Amino acid sequence: MKSRREFLKMATAGAAVAPFRSIANVDGTTMKPVVLSTWNFGMNANREAWKILSAGGRALDAVEAGARFTEADPSVQTVGYGGFPDRDGRVTLDSCIMDEHGNCGSVAFLEHIKHPVSVARMVMEKTPHVMLAGEGALQFALANGFKKENLLIEASEKAWKEWLKTAQYKPVVNIENHDTIGIIALDGNGNLSGACTTSGLAFKMRGRIGDSPIIGAGLYVDNDVGAATATGVGEEVIRIVGCHLVVELMRQGHSPEDACRLAVNRIVAKSPGKARDVQVGFIALNKQGNYGAYCLQPGFTYAVRTPDTEQLVNSASHFS
Repeated sequence: MKSRREFLKMATAGAAVAPFRSIANVDGTTMKPVVLSTWNFGMNANREAWKILSAGGRALDAVEAGARFTEADPSVQTVGYGGFPDRDGRVTLDSCIMDEHGNCGSVAFLEHIKHPVSVARMVMEKTPHVMLAGEGALQFALANGFKKENLLIEASEKAWKEWLKTAQYKPVVNIENHDTIGIIALDGNGNLSGACTTSGLAFKMRGRIGDSPIIGAGLYVDNDVGAATATGVGEEVIRIVGCHLVVELMRQGHSPEDACRLAVNRIVAKSPGKARDVQVGFIALNKQGNYGAYCLQPGFTYAVRTPDTEQLVNSASHFS
């Protein structure tokens, strides 16, 4: 597995990595469209989303397109096709999506389907439910035209077999074994949407589900306020219902960066011993197009695309 630094070098060819930055529209105007994605692979996700946003398209379509791009990329071994398997060697995927009307859909513990984000959208649009899981989610996907595929690639299988030699569950901070693609956007009509998709913690216990498919934990959107998504070790995000917390803090008047910082502080307060050994990062976007992020450990990056900029940003961190 490559280090975060090595991944960063590959992903940012031709794109500068900026220091921490939070946009502030001091004149009160709204900057739009805007799209944010987690980690270095968010650059490519944003480019796909921007094709839709720059043409006047809907934020919901943009975030789905960005997430799908990452799901299909086998070099991203924490999302979709090529994702690391669980301890039994099986790739299981989690995803959710949420639109400007508060509609949401989610799938968890889904096998054999390359694009769980699109299945989640179909759950949102075609069923009375929010979440489908496991065999039921697979049956739903197949009944709606999705094709069953083998998602375990040679490189991920090799990493799993190497892990089996010690079989230790110990995520390494900023190493690509637990990193979600979360993507949030504000479109030209001033509407917000978001998506989150992952193959979860590498070599996890069979049946483990993280924060990514849980509305309010891994993703939350309130079109009156803003949107937030999370990445890192999902158990810590679930414990504080992280993204709902970030949005509610923005509702109270906090900037996106400050809301993310306060959510990270909550994690530290709840799990002070564990917080030093894991990574969690939040990104947030408000109704005015202001954005920001905050994380536990140095090294979390997020991608930003606006009419004026395309860059990878180093997030501020608690343990800096």
